[in-house]
Amino acid sequence: MKSKIITAVVALVIVVLMGMGYQSAAHHHGHEPAGEVNVKDLIFDHLGDAYGWEVPFNHSVRIPLPIIVWGQDGLHCFMSSRVTGGETYEGFKISTSEEHHGKLVQVLDDGSEYRPWDFSITKNVAGLFISAAIVVLMMMSLKRWYVRNGMKAPRGFKGALELVFDFVYTDTIRPIMGKHAPKYAPYLLTAFFFILTMNLLGLIVIFPGGANLTGNIAVTFVLALLTFIITNLSGTREYWKEIFWPDVPLMLKCPAPIMPLVEVLGLFTKPMALMIRLFANMMSGHMVVIVLVSLIFIFSTQFSVGVGAFTTIFSMAFSLFMLLLDILISFIQAYVFTLLSTIFISMAIVEPHAHEAK
Repeated sequence: MKSKIITAVVALVIVVLMGMGYQSAAHHHGHEPAGEVNVKDLIFDHLGDAYGWEVPFNHSVRIPLPIIVWGQDGLHCFMSSRVTGGETYEGFKISTSEEHHGKLVQVLDDGSEYRPWDFSITKNVAGLFISAAIVVLMMMSLKRWYVRNGMKAPRGFKGALELVFDFVYTDTIRPIMGKHAPKYAPYLLTAFFFILTMNLLGLIVIFPGGANLTGNIAVTFVLALLTFIITNLSGTREYWKEIFWPDVPLMLKCPAPIMPLVEVLGLFTKPMALMIRLFANMMSGHMVVIVLVSLIFIFSTQFSVGVGAFTTIFSMAFSLFMLLLDILISFIQAYVFTLLSTIFISMAIVEPHAHEAK
């Protein structure tokens, strides 16, 4: 009972910190000369990438990250603290222009801005490294447990980790892929825990959380691309036959290759669905919370104190509810990505006798 109470208190504190973090972000952007909140800038500033990591409850201070760029005069390496305050360092600055807003540019002699080759460790890149390290540490800790204790069931966090691991493999991957499950399980399980870790870290405003990784379409694109590559590299002869010469009436294949074109198009629509589904669901959750918190400052500046107080209570309560819902969605979206990837790969490794039995 005592452990359950401690767990509940810790969970409540985390959720409250999430809400306070979003509130502090909105408050920081709300102090504009006109007394109005620019919701659009607030949303994109929070969801976008950055060259530094914001300190919770004080967004004017950032944890510096390495900047690595190849400009017109060669390689430059320095910390982002040199340029995050609007300063120019070694001819580089963070642009405020419409074309390169928020990006690092090199200021040329004529005053124009040149976009260099940028290999910087931005907030999203650092977040990817942190997420990968957490996944590795979790799996290695579970491995060490079994090395020391044999098949004795672990408890606590390791027990929960084993439960999730067993559910994804035993109840999802193995029933769909059958004898091929051990071959593809390492990728599928890695994808699940990596996406889940990124989702959950994105909900925590305190470092090392706060990077909106799965709400970045570039990240979800790479994840979907990996599934696409593995699916098509694993494709059997029967799989490719069904794409270029499917078992349909001849008039649908020749002289106009209607069905082959549809099947080839399907090769690309499936990974696109993986990419967009994960990106849209995770980004929308962040946007809803930020908009709800922004209502506090919008109503406070436009209406009476009573209306502002009511809006504050309503917005914070609903924001906390949405954050709890986002935790559930984080698990669901990681599972859906893994499930669909499993189905797509299993469709590619179909054997001739399985096709003939249909």
